[in-house]
Amino acid sequence: MGKRKVFAKTDLSVPQVEYRHDVASNVVILPEAIPPTNTKVEFGRNTSSLRSFDFARWYGAGIDPITYACQRQIERFLAGQDGAVTTTTVTGYCSGLRHFLDCCVLRATAFGRDLTLADVNRNLIDGYLGNLAGVGVATSAQKIVYTHTKSVLYALGQRGLILLATSGDAATFPRNPFPNLHRKAKGETALSKRERQAFTVALKQAIKPIWADDAPLTPDLLAFALLVVALHTGRNTTPLLEMGRNCLCPHPKDNTMFLMLWKRRGYNTSKVALRAESDAERLLESTPSVRTNVERLIRRIMALTEPLVAEAPDDLKDRVWLYRSRAGKSFGQVTTLSSNTLASAINRLVTEHGLTDSDGNPLRINVSRLRKTFANRIFELTNGDLATTAAALGNTLQVADQHYLAPGENARRNWRFMGEILVQELLTETIGATHKDTPMGHCANPVHGQYAPKREGATCMNFMNCLRCKHYAVTAEDLYKLFSFYFRVLAERSRMDKRRWAREYAHIPRLIDHYIVAEGLRRGVFKVAAIEAARERARTRPHPFWSVDLIDSLEVFA
Repeated sequence: MGKRKVFAKTDLSVPQVEYRHDVASNVVILPEAIPPTNTKVEFGRNTSSLRSFDFARWYGAGIDPITYACQRQIERFLAGQDGAVTTTTVTGYCSGLRHFLDCCVLRATAFGRDLTLADVNRNLIDGYLGNLAGVGVATSAQKIVYTHTKSVLYALGQRGLILLATSGDAATFPRNPFPNLHRKAKGETALSKRERQAFTVALKQAIKPIWADDAPLTPDLLAFALLVVALHTGRNTTPLLEMGRNCLCPHPKDNTMFLMLWKRRGYNTSKVALRAESDAERLLESTPSVRTNVERLIRRIMALTEPLVAEAPDDLKDRVWLYRSRAGKSFGQVTTLSSNTLASAINRLVTEHGLTDSDGNPLRINVSRLRKTFANRIFELTNGDLATTAAALGNTLQVADQHYLAPGENARRNWRFMGEILVQELLTETIGATHKDTPMGHCANPVHGQYAPKREGATCMNFMNCLRCKHYAVTAEDLYKLFSFYFRVLAERSRMDKRRWAREYAHIPRLIDHYIVAEGLRRGVFKVAAIEAARERARTRPHPFWSVDLIDSLEVFA
């Protein structure tokens, strides 16, 4: 007996576009289907503030087929069709469609005719990009809106409702409509040491009432508790807001717990070890650890919110950050923290405690900044251990290095004044017997100098800091060593991530050229011929100390 054929069942409740093809094979929406009976799409509860989206205002505006197809596609996404996307993502798609449909209305008016699905082509997309550029928002915001729109239109193309050209000048979507965006966009920065200390003091003060017997369960107090968890764990906003009541799990070690959070985008869990050990010991772990008072804080929150679980809506019963609403239509109902309530609480904290940045402006606080602050603090405590920092963030080495780590304040301050130091002290015509010969030039105090180990019998090997050390000096005879070091630094570009090289090494060749060599020429200490000869000799036959074969990495001297 042959194998029975299994027929796939069709879910008739899934939204479909009612259409036919004309003689030119173009998709034509059936007139009786437009507008649909219900033009509003309901989202329900999600991490955004958008609960519904109404397409009504774009019907009857000369773009009915496009509006109808977009609405049906949004409904299909919400029904779990055409890709697994979250409700919050779909709300973002609607924000992008708002701009796109407005642009289509303008084009229909300009053409003096109704637009059809056949009009969704490269010409329309180019016009849409130009329209976004004229809105006056940042390029990064334009890309977000465009990407949201493209996701909907691409899904329509995949289903054959619009023509999807994939190559050539007529490709429906340009290959790279926002070139060099990473150079223009400015991501969040970590809090400086002063800002971090002031914020921590304010947060400790604000969180005190939570330990009282009659603790008021306000959204502000819950938000401050969430900020404490964010500051000490470096987790992202949505996993923290959606923290479940079973988030604390046993750890194999005594006095230790795992904080388990769900990462929507990665469809995975993120774990952080919570324990009461010393900083030095806990930094040896492969997962990030924080002091046990964070665990106590989370347990305290769960104890305070436990009475609200029974009254909470079914989709919120597992949440930690529950409270009873005190305003609006939902007065008296049990709800949970959202990104909006979190932002409002942060604004009140900044205002009440007078938190300011280095320019005197109100301090900008959000979970993204706290995550970068956490990353840089771990990097600092581990003496630059990128692997541990990446593990603490739950990122790859490349992502952690490129997107989270920044030069320390001391480094920026030191390099800012290096020019003056070099001009005043590095170049001198009075180098005598007191200066010892080194692979970088001459040093007045290689044992107890500015960056020396300052231990009897230990000679300074911190050559990466020679250029900013007040005991360093260079003569014409040292140019060969100096240029050998110069080309060794340049060679590092091919041995590491380019952004890291730009951050840690790019200033060195620039300082040698613009300060040491230029100032030596101006003072007559160096001759052009000697400089060129030393440069060429170092390029072809570098000093043995700075040979790539001899030294595998410059980091040993950092």
